[in-house]
Amino acid sequence: MTEIVLIRHGQTDMNREGRFQGQIDVPLNAIGRAQAQRLSERLARERFHAFYCSDLLRTRQTAAPSSTRLDLAAEPMPGLREQHFGILEGLSFPEVSARHPDELQQWRRHDPDYALPGGESVRRFHQRVIDAVHALARRHPGRTLLLVTHGGVLDMVWRTAQALPLHGPRTCEIPNTGVNRVVVRDERIEILDWADAQHVADLIV
Repeated sequence: MTEIVLIRHGQTDMNREGRFQGQIDVPLNAIGRAQAQRLSERLARERFHAFYCSDLLRTRQTAAPSSTRLDLAAEPMPGLREQHFGILEGLSFPEVSARHPDELQQWRRHDPDYALPGGESVRRFHQRVIDAVHALARRHPGRTLLLVTHGGVLDMVWRTAQALPLHGPRTCEIPNTGVNRVVVRDERIEILDWADAQHVADLIV
């Protein structure tokens, strides 16, 4: 059994603007940096045996204060990246509606096998994420891991643990720098706690 604490990165300007962020490498904004600092204070009393993060800037910046406070380096891991949204990345919904209406309509059908041009289908994304989680669990049996990643990654973990289909919209809450705890046991993922964001309650806007 391996316990994993999963964290969504802090807020970015693209989050606030409602843009398709995907794998665009954007930094945290001021609120996101404050959330990352609060997270480090929240986690200071806990013990982790290993620390991983997506290799994108917003997760590395979120991980940095906790890495310093815990004296534990965060190892970048590309398998923990957000889903790639192809031609929609960087665009807001009004911009997508104007420029790519057909692709937006197809995406809204939530077909797990549909990949936006230049992007990644939900099914392939799910496989990548769950492979990464199980690989880390096998690498660190009986340990407690800290992972800083993305909202889409957490959605894939939630769906797997709850035996939910890949078809359909997100059903779980995933606040920026919320604390989510799971255990991986015999290739099964079980949720212990989810979306605990009390440490940043006044910073979620």
